[in-house]
Amino acid sequence: MAEGNSAPKSRAFKEKEKPAEVRSSNIVAAKAVSDAVRTSLGPRGMDKMIQSGNGEVVITNDGATILKQMSVLHPAAKMLVDLSAAQDVEAGDGTTSVVVLAGSLLTAAEKLLEKGIHPTTIAESFQRAAAKSAEYLTEMSVPLDLNDRESLLKSATTSLSSKIVSQYSSLLAPIAVDSVMRVIDPATSTNVDLGDIRLVTKVGGTIDDTEMVDGLVLTQNVIKAGGGPTRMDRARIGLIQFQLSPPKPDMDNQIVVNDYRQMDRILKEERAYLLNMCKQIKKSGCNVLLIQKSILRDAVNDLSLHFLAKLKILAIKEIERDEVEFICKSTGCKPIADIESFTEDKLGYADVVEEVTTAGANVVKILGVKNAGKTVSVLIHGANQLVLEEAERSLHDALCVIRCLVKKRALIAGGGAPEIEVSQRLYKYAKTLKGMEAYCFQAFAEALEVIPTTLAENAGLNPISIVTELRNRHNKGEKTAGINVRKGIISNILDENVLQPLLVSTSAIELASETVKMIMKIDDIVAVR
Repeated sequence: MAEGNSAPKSRAFKEKEKPAEVRSSNIVAAKAVSDAVRTSLGPRGMDKMIQSGNGEVVITNDGATILKQMSVLHPAAKMLVDLSAAQDVEAGDGTTSVVVLAGSLLTAAEKLLEKGIHPTTIAESFQRAAAKSAEYLTEMSVPLDLNDRESLLKSATTSLSSKIVSQYSSLLAPIAVDSVMRVIDPATSTNVDLGDIRLVTKVGGTIDDTEMVDGLVLTQNVIKAGGGPTRMDRARIGLIQFQLSPPKPDMDNQIVVNDYRQMDRILKEERAYLLNMCKQIKKSGCNVLLIQKSILRDAVNDLSLHFLAKLKILAIKEIERDEVEFICKSTGCKPIADIESFTEDKLGYADVVEEVTTAGANVVKILGVKNAGKTVSVLIHGANQLVLEEAERSLHDALCVIRCLVKKRALIAGGGAPEIEVSQRLYKYAKTLKGMEAYCFQAFAEALEVIPTTLAENAGLNPISIVTELRNRHNKGEKTAGINVRKGIISNILDENVLQPLLVSTSAIELASETVKMIMKIDDIVAVR
């Protein structure tokens, strides 16, 4: 009888063991991802060089980019990759912080689990603590007026300070601010469509040569083969999605011509066909022709180029499909699908279209557009492709920071100051709670200290003494005391102009705790074959 009872007992015991193992393995996997990006947090953070399977190399400091490039297999670790992508969409900056924070919260949760606290209690308490943290951050924040250019510049500079291009922040920050202010109405806008700001990269020169162009920049060059114009004043721009070359049959076939007169007739037909097209284009008043890229046949041939040159039409080919919408928005032209519908009302207007050489690279600039202010282009130069790509990502982050300030017009200090302040307030609040929840709130408060600790570690400072002094300063009521990474001391971070949007911090805490809640609630992994 006794034996019969013992078997189910041991099985029940094992069933209890499994959820704990699953949770433990999920936490370990997610923490591994968090540790991978931890060293790249802050202005003294390191960069990662990632080589993809096809041999492409990426050098970056951006958390979302690092994780996107990593091939993560564990499903729980993938959740952290998605977390950083979610932060990228919501705020655009703070993609490293959010993953580091999630890793720290998981460590805290692990300790609570060891104490025997139920995972659901931990998950729910963390979610409430995150809501409370967002409340405290909002209380600490300073409202911002979008006409306060100085504060916008400080925020953009703070975002750029952790990037490879940080020494150029005095040039890139104003570009980011001006670009966003150009495409929105500061009084009424609640969001920014970053699709209206086009970042164009060109190898050549240094990042110093980067410039904002009030109009449109094309990396394609003007076709010079036919001897046509390379500059056009009072441009009337047509964008065609068909080709100026002889039509091709759908199937590959060969025609044998055994008579010169027939050959002559074919050439005459081709000539008449192309001349007719070019004349129709000229008739509509068009003098700048943009031709969309096609994989089926050549965009132009020698004969059509000759006709275009004679008719004084400037031609640019190889326009990419995804550029069409931006070009239309910028110049006011409409894409034309066939020659019959080529009419004057579909043309766009600009004061001048010309090919210019900037920093050893040729680009086409379309300036003096009629409805200027809807879009803006930024031409980024750099010594090599890797620097260029990272400069583009960094500028995108800076643009996102300004977008955050348009969405939620409030600023908070940076440099680990808000995290320590929120952490201390949560500690005090935890003392008013009872039971397990108090433990969970304390653990959450402790986990927030990972940001200043990591900032200090990456700057080569002693994290224990720095964080202890930070706590001390905040206890005395210095809300804006943060880590001055450049001098290696604790100082009022506002004097150092280190500011960040409120949305970046609140979104990071909320998203991180949401992800931790999901990981905590998983108690089994079932593979379905």
